[in-house]
Formats: sequence, structure tokens, C-alpha cells
Amino acid sequence: MTNIALRAGNVCASLSKNPILHGIDANFGTGRWTSIVGPNGAGKSTLLKVLAGLLPFTGNVELQGRPLASLPNRQRAQTLAWLGQGEASADDLTVWDVAMLGRLPHRAWLAAPTAADHAAVEQALRSTQAWDWRDRALGQLSGGERQRVLLARALAVQAPVLLMDEPLANLDPPHQTDWLLLVRDLVARGRTVVSVLHEVSIALQADDLLVLAQGRVRHAGLCADPATHRALEQVFDQRITIQRVSHQWIALPKI
Repeated sequence: MTNIALRAGNVCASLSKNPILHGIDANFGTGRWTSIVGPNGAGKSTLLKVLAGLLPFTGNVELQGRPLASLPNRQRAQTLAWLGQGEASADDLTVWDVAMLGRLPHRAWLAAPTAADHAAVEQALRSTQAWDWRDRALGQLSGGERQRVLLARALAVQAPVLLMDEPLANLDPPHQTDWLLLVRDLVARGRTVVSVLHEVSIALQADDLLVLAQGRVRHAGLCADPATHRALEQVFDQRITIQRVSHQWIALPKI
């Protein structure tokens, strides 16, 4: 992997003084989708927050070859978009206004949205099938609809790197498929996507897999690599098996 969008070197992090990450080394290639997987408590969300600059850490994180901490806030916000787990937003804001928040890194303080901002928000809302609700208040939406609007907010940034923590929360299977196709389209256009997923079968549709357990990297490799499958089965205590079905890899419970 020669072109690295995001890199973690010897990263350690703690939550409430409890060590969570222990010397994480990981590379995330430009124009590739990497899924971070592992059992509960593996440190997946903590690692993603460290990569986003949302948690203190020791070690090194580089974004497009530069130390993350050295980037001005606006430049970092333009380069790296974030969709967190259980993201909060004011329920009285309209769907349009929530998505428009994604354009803040591109606008001067108190400046009105430009034509480019409007175009980016419309594109993001249409890509998540949320355009028809643009005038509705966020509080009027279901959990799955709300998640699609928050995804649109992240997409509206039009950042080259997109980090998503449990993006499939509250989405039904058809909209999970829509998300998968959307990610594939982003990657085809050169974007870098890093996702934390509990849905192992969907995670296996990525290009690369980073397998965590107990705050350490257990394996990093191609999703189609048999060694990756063995590592997955191992961190889940051999309670799943990776099988090929209809030209794709899926995780099945081992009964």
C-alpha cells in the first residue's frame, strides 16, 4: 500500500484513566474502504475517535502525510468528515439545516451559504434518499431516517476522508444495501472510507479489514484473504465461520 490517507503509529489511549488502546499501528489507503471489526470492548470506536482527533492519545496520527495535530482546525474539518455513533442534533432543525452544517468548514464566519453549498447539500440529501424530507424537523423522523440525514451531513463536507462509527444503526436491510453502494461509489471516486461495523458480513464487503481485540491489532489485511477470515473467527472465539456465498464473503454463526 503506497498511498496512505491516514496512519496511526504506536497509538495508545485511555478512557477515564482506563487504558483502551495499546500501541496501535495501522495504515488506511487512499481510495480504499477499511472496516474496523472486533468483539465488544475491542477499542474500535475509541480508535476511530482518535483518528478523528476527538480523543487525547499518545503516539502519532497522520492525515495525508501530516501530523493531525499540526493541521489548522478548518483544514482538518475540510479534509476529514465524521459520522459518530448516536450523533446528537437539535430536533427542531430542519433536515436541510442539519445537512447544511456539513458545509460550515467551507464558509467564513457568519457567511451565507453559497451556490456550491446548496449544491453539495442537495447532492448529499439525494444520495441518502432524504431529499423529500428537507423541510421536515429532525425530531419528526424515525431513527433510521435520522441516521440517513446525519450521513448526509457528513457527505456534504465532501471531504477526501470519511470516518463512520456504526453508520448502519437503525437502518433496515434495503437501506444498509444503499449505504454499501454509496460507500462503493465514494471509493470509486477516490475517497477514503473507514468504518466501524458490528455487521461482520457487511464489513467483509470492504477492501481491507482491521481486526481488533483487547485494544490491539490482531490482523490487518484484504477482506478476501483467508488469513483475514481466520483472524476474524479467532477473535470471535470460533463462534462464527466465514463462508463464500453468491460471490461474496459472509459471516455465519457456528452452532
